[in-house]
Amino acid sequence: MTRKADAVVDYVRGAIQSGAMKPEEWYSVAQLADQMGVSRSPVREALLKLQEAGLVRFAKNRGFEIIETGASDVAEIFAIRLGLEPPAAYRAARLRTPEQLATVYQLMADMQKCADQGDETEFFVHDRALHVQLYEMSGSRYGQGVMERLRDITGILGHTTAGTSRTLHDILNEHRPIIEAIIAGDPAEAAATMREHLTITGKLLTRQALLAETDEGQDALSDSLVAEKVEAVWSNHVIDV
Repeated sequence: MTRKADAVVDYVRGAIQSGAMKPEEWYSVAQLADQMGVSRSPVREALLKLQEAGLVRFAKNRGFEIIETGASDVAEIFAIRLGLEPPAAYRAARLRTPEQLATVYQLMADMQKCADQGDETEFFVHDRALHVQLYEMSGSRYGQGVMERLRDITGILGHTTAGTSRTLHDILNEHRPIIEAIIAGDPAEAAATMREHLTITGKLLTRQALLAETDEGQDALSDSLVAEKVEAVWSNHVIDV
């Protein structure tokens, strides 16, 4: 997306979170463009991305409306990723080449540097590249595109665990056993550690989404009740195998 479209996405997401834009109300591209002082082109570009993420719906001659999203959507995204990425890690451990491993070493070093410097933006650029590289090593032709689209949707929904539930170093350390298993040529361990990493991330983001949709806020809910709600949402979407 262009920078202006990114700004529109951020604006709409913030308006949804603040209640300024609400479900079951109709808005127009022209209205939003005027509010932000931009042309209609970046607004349309942003709204198409928001539509792809399931945050807005268009209707002919009416404009667009906001669609409510929540913890269930996050859990569904990770259910799909859990069906794709552990098998990809399994294949990567069997098929990786020395040249591909060299790229992995560099990406891990780049993530370490960003974690040390607290550079969240660049950290997740390298994080994404690492997951892409795992698909390259696995020989997957289609899984990579699905994974990247799902990560885009998660980002547009505004969910992240960095700086809230865990540090950049925590996230980096979750990747280490996956990479070590791939280097060692241990497919079963690579798949198991990838599944563990995605499960940790998915449950933390599900928790975050649950708290965001709870009017009383986190302080009104006990940790045990939140954990129970997370497990209920998670188990409704993710089948443990």
